[in-house]
Amino acid sequence: MAPQEFNQEFSDFIEAHKKIIFKVCNSYCSNPEDRKDLAQEIVFQIWKSFEKYNDKYKISTWIYRIALNVAISFYRHKKRRLENFTPINDSILEYAAPDENGNQLQLKTLHESIEKLDPLNRALMILYLDDNSYKEISEILGISESNVATKLNRIKQKLKQQLQKA
Repeated sequence: MAPQEFNQEFSDFIEAHKKIIFKVCNSYCSNPEDRKDLAQEIVFQIWKSFEKYNDKYKISTWIYRIALNVAISFYRHKKRRLENFTPINDSILEYAAPDENGNQLQLKTLHESIEKLDPLNRALMILYLDDNSYKEISEILGISESNVATKLNRIKQKLKQQLQKA
């Protein structure tokens, strides 16, 4: 494939699947600049693997796997970097727009609670909230379906308790 054709095909591909990338970035980074860096790294890793895609896997599964692996590595690297510095809390991001039912506080609490989960559990919730089946989640994360079900049940119970306190 000619370089110009590859570039156009890749650009179209990213445009068609950018929601997955943004969803992962928003879940792992509250700082807008960190989100941009993470998105760029995810797109780069997808670009490096683009011609190696195996069509026996669902495309969204493949993208999630790359995006979540990059996000978890990014998160770990950032965590190590922050251990040496005192972070400034400049998070002015508003996660949920007001809705007609007045659930803004609960949505914000839910997002904050998910943000505090460890990387694997956060990935589980992202995939679950995106309506992926347990089978798809297990393929993306490389864990058994029963493990997915068990972990999701525990996470949901924990989040439910936190929402009831809010």
